[in-house]
Amino acid sequence: MIRKVGISVAATLILALSATLALAQSGHFLTGGGNAVQCFDAGTYVECSGKVAGLGGTTFQIDVTASGIASVECINPAGNRAPGQDTSVTTSGSSGPLATPRNGQYRFTVETNPPTVPNTPTCPNAQWTAEVVDVTFTTATLTLREDGAISDQITVPVQ
Repeated sequence: MIRKVGISVAATLILALSATLALAQSGHFLTGGGNAVQCFDAGTYVECSGKVAGLGGTTFQIDVTASGIASVECINPAGNRAPGQDTSVTTSGSSGPLATPRNGQYRFTVETNPPTVPNTPTCPNAQWTAEVVDVTFTTATLTLREDGAISDQITVPVQ
């Protein structure tokens, strides 16, 4: 009888601990007021800023992915420039892993990396070099990860 009670108590503790850990990963992006996520087109990359709250894991990370249409210039072997074909691009960036602050809130700014495009078919042939000179970004998707698990994800227009 005592053994059954001990097993029952242990199982109850394990379930309670599991529920506590699940609640700890309730981080989210704030979507209203001055803390709402905003993303801006900075030419060849996107810069997003905002605030996350409810962080409870040991570490967290904010990833951003943005898509748009790249304006391309082609450079021939002599160094002369000519317009290339516009092409769809997707680029990403990350805050990298960060320690969770004690108050569970964090104001962030994350940038994407400038995109690259292949030399062909955007330029006349493989001897030309494609260079992205501008991107018209449309949307950005931000993903909040706590201890490697996704806690929240939001897609916003790029301004």
